[in-house]
Amino acid sequence: MHPMKHIVKITALLVTIAAIWIGLVQMSIVPHSYTWLLPLYLVVSLGCYGLLMVGVGLMQFPTCPQEALLLQQDIAEAKEFLKQREVDVGSD
Repeated sequence: MHPMKHIVKITALLVTIAAIWIGLVQMSIVPHSYTWLLPLYLVVSLGCYGLLMVGVGLMQFPTCPQEALLLQQDIAEAKEFLKQREVDVGSD
């Protein structure tokens, strides 16, 4: 994906959030004593959402037993190659 598209999306999101915040301040829907907290609530909410998405991603992270076996074979081949060249690779 082109990076410029991400910049446009982020900018549009920030402009929308700013417009909503300014609208709430101007129309006095939210008391003025709380309006300065709205951006803080937004940041905290986005942080919680980000943590949730990371947690969901970790829970759904696929295990690849075939790839693990291939990796172990590659490691064994690399150790054998280095031993032939008299490089100390440590013990298992």
